[in-house]
Amino acid sequence: MRYAGLALAFVGSWCFAFAGPMAKYLIAAGLAPMEAVWTRMAGAGLLLVAVLAVVRPRALRIPRSKLPFFGLYALMGVAGVQSLYFVAITRLPVGVALLLEFMAPVMVVAWVRVVRRIRLARAAYVGAVVAVMGLAIVVEAWQGLRIDALGLLLGLLAGACCAGYFLMCDGFGDDIDPLGLIAWGLLGATVLLIPFSRPWNIPWEAFTVSATPEGAVTLPVLGAYLCMAVVATSIAYILSMYAVRRLSAAVGATVASLEVIAGAVVAWALVGETLGVFQIVGGLIVLSGALLAQTATASAQPPAAPEQVIEEPAAVTAPG
Repeated sequence: MRYAGLALAFVGSWCFAFAGPMAKYLIAAGLAPMEAVWTRMAGAGLLLVAVLAVVRPRALRIPRSKLPFFGLYALMGVAGVQSLYFVAITRLPVGVALLLEFMAPVMVVAWVRVVRRIRLARAAYVGAVVAVMGLAIVVEAWQGLRIDALGLLLGLLAGACCAGYFLMCDGFGDDIDPLGLIAWGLLGATVLLIPFSRPWNIPWEAFTVSATPEGAVTLPVLGAYLCMAVVATSIAYILSMYAVRRLSAAVGATVASLEVIAGAVVAWALVGETLGVFQIVGGLIVLSGALLAQTATASAQPPAAPEQVIEEPAAVTAPG
């Protein structure tokens, strides 16, 4: 089960990596970032609900007591992550925005320590410090924060929502069907984003043309959209959800950090983006710090007392 979960997380991270580059095509064709987000959520949500209604209707049942959880999942785990990230990539390179979003593993460590009151092994804190140092290199802090400050803030907020997403994926019981949660979460995010995306103003004719973002190859906008909605959303969310359920929020968030590398590769291949030396080195340090922090919590158990000390870092393994 552990290796199956790792494989799901690995493939899911590569599916998610297509979201940013494909969105560039929609934006180049005339859609605003929030309009691209809305069409992505709407298309993927409607697709999943339609498929489940035919092949697995029970999955769409929502226990009344779980309505607040579904709402939080839609708000933070879907709408928050995607909208903040999509706006961030208009001010930052895709790879840098992903690096900021994937400060999430370090944020998971902080949540475990502060909220769950589990005293972590030293490796967790060292990993967090290393990741923050890597982030400082990514943004070239010694140059007066040359990277757009608003983009930086948006990327970090996307990271906080991403951390919440992984914690929620790992935190619900058997009375919720994972596929139903994803489907309703996507549609819920679609509804929540209506005031910001104003879909009645979307230039729908943009989906009938081809686009060429600066430095990129030319692709049909409709093809880029289908890739974004089906591969980078529906399939990616399903793979990610089942990976976290087989592993844990900590391990799932860590493996999902591969999206940083995958996103940079896809952006380089399709839209001609490159990362500077400092971004590459800093990115590797961020990922190394996140991995170190998560190996200390991967097999942590709930505390038996208000404070539980985990003496030794655990290997990256799935429970059971």
